Amino acid sequence: MRAPAGGGAELACGGKPMVSAASAPPAPASGGGAATLIGKRYVNADDTVEVLCTSSGAGELSCDGTPMTLKAAKPLPASD
Repeated sequence: MRAPAGGGAELACGGKPMVSAASAPPAPASGGGAATLIGKRYVNADDTVEVLCTSSGAGELSCDGTPMTLKAAKPLPASD
């Protein structure tokens, strides 16, 4: 969704580099551990890379070796 102007960030899931969906082998089932949730946005530590998960599964998203965190929703303004 959002990447630094210079590019070059390496995205990985479960420690393996991300590849295009067309060339990806089926993901093995794994029990426990971190999971990536469909429809959620993830950001890196310095908030320069943001991705939207389009397929859920086991494994933690990381950017340049650092785990990405779930982006919190912005609170709506009060309607009072």
